[in-house]
This record gives sequence, C-alpha cells and structure tokens, in this order.
Amino acid sequence: MDRFVCIHGHFYQPPRENPWLGAIELQDSAAPYHDWNERITAECYAPNAHSRILDADGLIRQIVNNYARISFNFGPTLLAWMEEHAPDTYAAILAADRESQQRFGGHGSALAQAYNHLILPLANHRDKRTQVVWGVHDFLHRFGRAPEGMWLPETAVDLESLDLLAEHGLRFTILAPHQAKRIRPLDREQWYDVGAGTIDPHQPYLVRLPSGRAIAVFFYDGPIARAVAFEGLLSNGEQFAHRLLSAFDPTPGHAQLVHIATDGETYGHHHRHGDMALAYALHYLETRGLARLTNYGEYLERFPPTHEVEIIENTSWSCAHGVERWRAACGCCSGGHPGWSQAWRGPLRAALDWLRDALATCYEAAGARYFRDPWAARDAYIAVILDRSTANVDAFLARHAQRPLTAQEQITALKLLEMQRHALLMYTSCGWFFDELSGIETVQCLAYAGRALQLAREVFSDGAEGRYAELLEAPFTNGHGVGYAWHATLEASFLERLAAAKSNLPEMGDGRQVFERFVRPAMVDLTKVAAHYAVSSLFEDYPDRARVYGYTVERDDYRRLEAGRVRLALGRARFTSTVTRESAAMCFGVLHFGDHNVSGGVCPYQSEEAYSHLVEEISASFERAELAEVLRGLDRHYGKVTYSLRALFRDEQRAILRAILDSTLADAEGMYRQIYEHNAPLMRFLADLHAPVPSALQASAEFLLNADLRRAIEVDVPDRDEVQRLLAEARLWNVRLDSDMLAYVLRNGVRRQAEAFREAPHDLDRLREFEQTVVVAQMMPFEVDLWRAQNAYWAVLQQHYPARASAAGQGDRAAATWVAAFRALGQRLRVRVD
Repeated sequence: MDRFVCIHGHFYQPPRENPWLGAIELQDSAAPYHDWNERITAECYAPNAHSRILDADGLIRQIVNNYARISFNFGPTLLAWMEEHAPDTYAAILAADRESQQRFGGHGSALAQAYNHLILPLANHRDKRTQVVWGVHDFLHRFGRAPEGMWLPETAVDLESLDLLAEHGLRFTILAPHQAKRIRPLDREQWYDVGAGTIDPHQPYLVRLPSGRAIAVFFYDGPIARAVAFEGLLSNGEQFAHRLLSAFDPTPGHAQLVHIATDGETYGHHHRHGDMALAYALHYLETRGLARLTNYGEYLERFPPTHEVEIIENTSWSCAHGVERWRAACGCCSGGHPGWSQAWRGPLRAALDWLRDALATCYEAAGARYFRDPWAARDAYIAVILDRSTANVDAFLARHAQRPLTAQEQITALKLLEMQRHALLMYTSCGWFFDELSGIETVQCLAYAGRALQLAREVFSDGAEGRYAELLEAPFTNGHGVGYAWHATLEASFLERLAAAKSNLPEMGDGRQVFERFVRPAMVDLTKVAAHYAVSSLFEDYPDRARVYGYTVERDDYRRLEAGRVRLALGRARFTSTVTRESAAMCFGVLHFGDHNVSGGVCPYQSEEAYSHLVEEISASFERAELAEVLRGLDRHYGKVTYSLRALFRDEQRAILRAILDSTLADAEGMYRQIYEHNAPLMRFLADLHAPVPSALQASAEFLLNADLRRAIEVDVPDRDEVQRLLAEARLWNVRLDSDMLAYVLRNGVRRQAEAFREAPHDLDRLREFEQTVVVAQMMPFEVDLWRAQNAYWAVLQQHYPARASAAGQGDRAAATWVAAFRALGQRLRVRVD
C-alpha cells in the first residue's frame, strides 16, 4: 500500500481561569453548562473519544476512540483543566496516544504545542524559548514520552521558532500550503517557486535552519481542509472519505500522503456529529483497503524528505496578511460586525510589549538576588506549574536558588516567577483574534496583565502610595530601541498606553476603561479571600482546614450565633496562597439578616486579647438583639470597608443566591398553584372552545408545569405515569417547556443510572431502573442526550453480555431474564446487540 491518510486535529481552548483563583468561574453564555470548556468537552472532546459508527439501520455497531487513529494536539492549559474536570476524557486521550504507538510503528499520534498559544513570530526570543520548553515538558509530563512534533499556534512561523523546535529535539511541524515559498530536491541547486499554495502536499519537506539544524515540515491539503471546516464536508462520512481519496495522484509507484489539519473542534462543536463523520470516513478507508492510516511520525520515519523547502516567514493559517491579525487592523475578523474597526489591536500589543519589557527588567534584576539564573529558573518553572506540592516546590527552589531562602524570600521568588507566567499568558492569541476590545478573550488577556501588575506592585512597591523602589527608576530599553524612565507607577504607565486602544462600543470607551470595568473588580488578595470565606461560611459548613480555590484556610476559631432568621459568624483563620505561599492571619465577622442582606468585615489578627474582646463585645450585642449595635461593632473593629454577597466569588455567589431564592420561589409557586388550581376548570372550558387563555393564567400553568416536571425527573427513578400526565397537561395548555433545563436535568439523571448499572451490571433491578429513566427521557418532546448511557451500555455489551447470553442459552433463567431486559434497553438506545 503506497497511499497513506493522516487527519490532524488541533484541539484548543484559550485559558479561561480567573488568574487570582486558578479556576474557571461560571460562564452564563455556556449555559446549561458551567463554562465553555465543559460545553465543548461535551460536544467535541468526549464524543471523539467514544465516537459512533452506525450500520445501515442507523444502529450503533461500533464505538471507537478517534484520537487513536488520527494525529492530534491538545493545548496544555486545556489538558490541565481536563485532567481535573473531565478525567475520563483526559484518560481516553492519553490511552489513545499509547494505542497509536502500537498502531503506527511505535510513533504516538499526539503532538506538543507551544504552551499558551501565543503567536511565536511576534514574541521575543526569550519568550519563544520558554513557550517551547514549557510545551515540551508539559507533554512529557502527561504522555510519558518526548514529543516528536509540535503544533505552532495558528501555524504562525518564522525561522527562529523552527530553530528552537529543532534545538529541543522536535522533528517536525505542520504548516498551511501558502506558507511555502520555494522547493528543490536535496541533491540539486535549482529552486522551484511554489508560492500561492501550489506546493505538493503529498510529502514532507526539509527546512535548513540558520544554526545548521534542520526540521521537517508537512504542508497540509488546503482545499480539503477548507471543505471540512467551512463547506459542510462532514455531513457525510463516506463523502469525506472519497474526497480524501480524490487527492491522491493516480500515478502509481511512489508513496503518497494525503493529510489535512483543522481545528479539532470542527469534529463535533462547530459541526454537530462531525466526530461520527470522521470515525466513519476512517473506518471506510481502512476496512475497504482504500488507504492506510498513518501519523506524521511514522510517515516521516518511513519516507524521509527528498526535497528542501524555504518557508515564507511571519505567516499563519488564519490571516491572509501574515501575522497582522495579532497586531494590526488588517481586515481579518469574524465577519459578524460590519463596520467595526480592529485598530485597537496595535495599541493593545504595544501596551503589552511595553509591560513585558518593563517586567523583564524588574524580574532580571530582582531575580538575580534569588536565582542562579533567573531565565533558566523561568524555563524550569513548568515543573512547579505541573505540581505545586510542597515537596516539589521545595525541590525546585533547592535546584535554582543561589542559597537557602528564608520563608519571605521564597514568597518573593515565587511571586517573581508567577509575574513572568502571567506576562506570558497575557499574549494568548485569542485576545486579538476577534472583533472587539472588550470581548471576553481580550479581557482575559488583560486580566493576566492585571495579575502580573499586582504581583509587581507587591514585590517592588515602596511605601503606601505604591511608588516603585530604585530598581524601577533606572532607564531601560523596551526592546525596540526606545529608552524609558520610571516616573510613576508601572500600572499608570501601562494604562496610559492601553488607553490608545479604542473600543467599537461607545459605552466601553478604551482599553483603560475596559481594564477598570472588568479587571480591577476581579482582583483578589488575601483580604478578599478572607471576606469570601467569612460570608460563605454562613451558608456552608467548612472543616477546620479548607481549600478555597488556590488558597488554604486553617481555622483557629469560629462561632456562629442564630436568632430566628438572623445569623452572626465570628472567627479567625490563617489564609495562605498555594501558589506564592503568601500567608496572613485574619479576623472576620459577618451578619446575615435572613435574606440577601449581608454585612461584614475583615481585619488582620493582632493578638488573642484583642480578638477575644471584639468577639465578646459583638456577641453580647447580638444576644441582646441589638443589631444596630452589632453593625456598629463590626464597623469599629473591622474598619469601614464592608463586605456583602458581592464579595463572594461567582460560583458560590450564584449557589447562595439560588438558596436564598428558593424560599421566594416556593412562595411564588404556592401563589401560582392556587391560581392554577382555582382556574383550571375555566381554562379547560376555554381550551374546548379553542378560545385563547389569558396570559396571566397561561403564565401560572407554564411556571407550575415546568417546576413540577423538573421535580418529577430529578428523582433517582422518575415515575413514568406522573411524567406522562404532566406532559399531557403541558400539551393541553400549549405550555412552553424549558427544554434546555429539563434536558440537562434528565441527561444527568440518565448518566447517574448508567454509571450505577455499569458498576453492577448483573443487578437486574439496576438494569430496569436504567431502562425506566431512558424511557422517560425518550418521552420528552425534545431531544435528551443519551451519549453517556450508550457508552455505559456498550461497555457492558463488550465485557459482560457474551457470558450472560451464553448462560441464558444453557438454560439459566435468571440470565435469560437479564438478557431479555438488556436487549430491550439496547433497542431503546439504538445499539446493535448481535
């Protein structure tokens, strides 16, 4: 076989975590999912790990792991999220790489990626190096092997970046066809022009680098990649396979590789069921012997480059103007806002470049006091990012510190490294990709800049006004040959430059205003962590040692007093950052009036005597029911800065607001129920006459029936008759069901039953409960995702069904009953059992 096919998927999401908390907070735009990572995992990343191949009747005949048969890369920051929040999918991705090594001659299909997806040609040499080093080490940590290839973000390329890849042992990368300039056979001198995407993509090419190193480059098939991404080719897997086959040169006698590269999200998120089209296309090619599947590492070993190529530097796959999309108003945009300008891109990059160079000057000078080599320490810091355990951080500091550091010096050293980490994260490419300065992707980059500024202020500030010490007053060069001197705070100088970036939305103003509107309020310090803990402790029972995002809380004292609906919490605890080791002992007091009104304060712990005095005084006022005096006591002891529910981080804030609203909604439900039940005969009469039901009565029916339906399906095993009755009533009154919410609740219920059955597959009761839940899900007038249910069923079908079916065939009545129920469930889940 001399015809080979390779599909590459670039799976990536921009980092979305709150830089101060180290976690992604609730994103309403991703509803009903918690955030966009979770949503896209459900729509794409997980389905590709368990993709369906259907038979002619539309029944599932095979479930396959697509990752094991394609080439792929995942962004390191996405994998870090997935490891914690989608562990099954994460494990399937790692398993796929191991399986691909067996399939493809010892070559794994996973590629590394430059760490946080910044545009390498626009970065300075030092940042390029760190991005490559971090990408390689993150890959080695996760996949247990050295990467053979690396994905360049947006395939943005220059020779310096390729040289760094080769220096770190990477053998190849992937580029778009229009990024090739000219080629020549390795044994000849004459060059041939291949501009405008005319390069032959059927073979790898060698790029000779200025250092004397070399690296292979695969140029993917542009027309087929465009058809997959934008022209609907994934609507049919067989058509997809034939389009791939059409790219082969009919001339026999030499090996050919047909390969494409697209965003991995194409297969499921951008195109629903795109994962199934991919799975079927690969299955079609393989089972019919039409082509052999391969990956880049295997193909490169078998068929090394025979031609040399010169690339066009400073180009990418997603900007027709090179890399201008990430620094200028080149005209590339999403197309959703005609008339908007992207002139903000240049000033944004200029401001961040200025900040990067300022922070580098500070870091290099201050870091020399703690590290043997500050920049080598930064490159090695990936080991800490991947494992923040005390032992690992201590080992890192022992390797890189000039001397044993005091506790305070360790905090400063770690803050310096975190400052540099965020100075890299602020360049994540999505910040420039879209149309508007105030978009969430750009705000995320500004948040990283805000965190870097905060860390710089904490390390370098001199005095209460936040002016900078002598270190910052010396002139420095910003990397463009222009000298600057420090005359004000670093932050003020940055914001002054940021103000040159103008929003398309009048209410957003400019970059400075966007920063003040979105970034400043999000900033967190230990005092805000203490405030969050204090307020949330009224609604959640914390243990004496608790974790609050990236902080630990060690409680020394806590007491909660109650009088009816009013509650008072007083306590003291030590709050410590798990990232920088910064720590502070805080006292707190907070008063809850029983609704959404909460008032409290936080102050540094001074002494046991002072703490005991304030506790006794405020507790005594509360016990006398003198709430005004309690508030005055809180003000007197904790200062004039008060905290309310607004002090809570978003997820806890929403959870507590839901709890507070529950009683309000229960009251509203009682009123709606009274209206509905009292007027039901009249509503039926109106329905019989085909007369419109008044909107007030219609609203009562809609509220109640949605609430009752949710309550009916939230139980472990929904009552089919009750659900059927409620659905009939909904049809009678032409009620609009909250399909997104109800489908989400049912999907989770089916998932729980599926997991319970998979854990005890021989338990007939669990099997019947599983089927009952599936029946209810299929009664709904909207689609309920049964993907996880099918996965669990498939696993039992492969692992347990053959033995049970054999036992049933030999006269085992219990096994026969189980087999009959299992096959009936398979019909409902549309899985081919035989």
